Amino acid sequence: MPRRVRSVPPVVLAGGALTLGVGGLYAAGLLAGGDIDAGTTVHGVDIGGLSRAEATQKLDTSLSAAGSKDLIVKVGDRVGKVDPRQAGLSVDVQKTVDRAAHTGADPVTVISGLFHSGGDIEPVVRTDEGKARAALEKLAKTHDQKVRDGAVTFDDGEAGEVAPRSGYAVDVDAAVGTLRTAFAGGKTANAGGAAGAATALPTREIKPKVTAEETRRAVREFARPAMSAPVTLTLGGERLTVSQNTLGEHLKMRPDDAGKLTPKLDAKGLRADPAVARPLSRIAGPAQDAELNLDGDRVVVGADAKIGQEFTDKALSKAVMPLLTRSGAAARTGEVATEKTQPKVTRENAAQLGLKEKMSSFTVNFEPAPYRTKNIGRAVQLINGSLVRPGETWSLNKTVGERTKANGFTDGTIILDGQYTKAAGGGVSTVATTTYNALFFAGLKPVEHGAHSFYIERYPEGREATVAWGSLDLKFNNDSGKAVYIQAKATDTSVTVTFLGTKKYDDVKAIKGPRTHVQKPGVRPGAEKDCEPQTPLEGFDVTVQRAFYQRGEEVKREPFRTHYIPRDRVTCD
Repeated sequence: MPRRVRSVPPVVLAGGALTLGVGGLYAAGLLAGGDIDAGTTVHGVDIGGLSRAEATQKLDTSLSAAGSKDLIVKVGDRVGKVDPRQAGLSVDVQKTVDRAAHTGADPVTVISGLFHSGGDIEPVVRTDEGKARAALEKLAKTHDQKVRDGAVTFDDGEAGEVAPRSGYAVDVDAAVGTLRTAFAGGKTANAGGAAGAATALPTREIKPKVTAEETRRAVREFARPAMSAPVTLTLGGERLTVSQNTLGEHLKMRPDDAGKLTPKLDAKGLRADPAVARPLSRIAGPAQDAELNLDGDRVVVGADAKIGQEFTDKALSKAVMPLLTRSGAAARTGEVATEKTQPKVTRENAAQLGLKEKMSSFTVNFEPAPYRTKNIGRAVQLINGSLVRPGETWSLNKTVGERTKANGFTDGTIILDGQYTKAAGGGVSTVATTTYNALFFAGLKPVEHGAHSFYIERYPEGREATVAWGSLDLKFNNDSGKAVYIQAKATDTSVTVTFLGTKKYDDVKAIKGPRTHVQKPGVRPGAEKDCEPQTPLEGFDVTVQRAFYQRGEEVKREPFRTHYIPRDRVTCD
């Protein structure tokens, strides 16, 4: 008779089965041998069921390519890219595998590995902070958006409005963490490079100082009225109309510290604008001396003097600005305050000043060169018309001013440290030499002068002068007892200076002595830059006597001693 089997309660059966199953599952888990849960991925790379070594090798191969893909980022509304390698971002594969792997061999851990899906694991990221900051700062240079204030423009006689815009600057300190998180999450270009998928970097917003409301106010209250019609200016009874186009060229609206736009007129620019300067030249200008000519050696007056009518830039601005917000032709007319200036020499006072004859005249010829033409011509323009009253001292440097481009001069050849070189104002010494000889033969008293360091053949030995701004001047004192008037003129190859006044002596002559203490020149290389070749010439000493005559008799002499160093031969090879 078959044995009857007693039924076992379900719980006991289940317990028995469970006891059996745990052993088998544990054994199965151990036999499976994987350290990584099934279904585990890192940035889409499946490492489920692999050992640590296998997972490490697979991630090394797969993630090295993914790590070279650019990160897509946004700064404000601008999209850019960051190379993770240049930003010092990389995956620490070993630590990432450690994060994904089992942490023990107990039954619960091993058996759960058979039924648990690992899912996607965020990698462990290594960050070189210095490189990350450098990459972000480089990105900021091209992707930061500058703030734009609201502004008013004046173009072609019309007022315009520029809308304000906030600025954005990458917050580098905060963005390092954002960049690391984006890289850890796999947000590289291969994961989708569209602007919508870009990682927004932390930024600092910079608000515009001049708002849209303020811009609209400025246009409404000032800019449109300013451009509504021309303005008319009166100067000494003469009228000058200035168009909106011309006004707009020299009108700006600038923000103050509170962000309010205020109008500014460039009066100097407006005055120099050809549309204003040309008609102004017929209305206003400096006083003009009477024209002095020579009839033989006697001074005669040609054209009469003219009273000057001058005004300042401040006076021009003061006249124009109130007119700009007014309506109607009559309301937009204003007067510029002017000042009358008197000429120094008139037909009536020329004789009283003692300007009755030619005291002296001297001419120096030179080889033509563009820089000489410009510099000599400008110096002559500034010297011509100088009136030196009795007892006054005249200065070439003070009269001509510093030889700068702003003052109308250009670079030319000068002597520095015993050799030719390039510097501003080259050629002005030709004017100094001509002026020195004119005052020499006029019998006037030299106060300051100096010769060139070495002799230059086109000048008379011992009777020439050079000048240097701030260190050497040409000065003379008018000890003639009457006023002296200097006339200067130049061509492309010569300069002439004439002194008009009243002679104190009948005649003045120059008596040159022999050369003494003669020295031979040497040879030296020129400067590496802007080298000027130089022919050799001996150095020497020379004395020139100035002899004064009255009624045919010599009344006194003055010696002028000059030392010249040798002019070395300079090569520019």
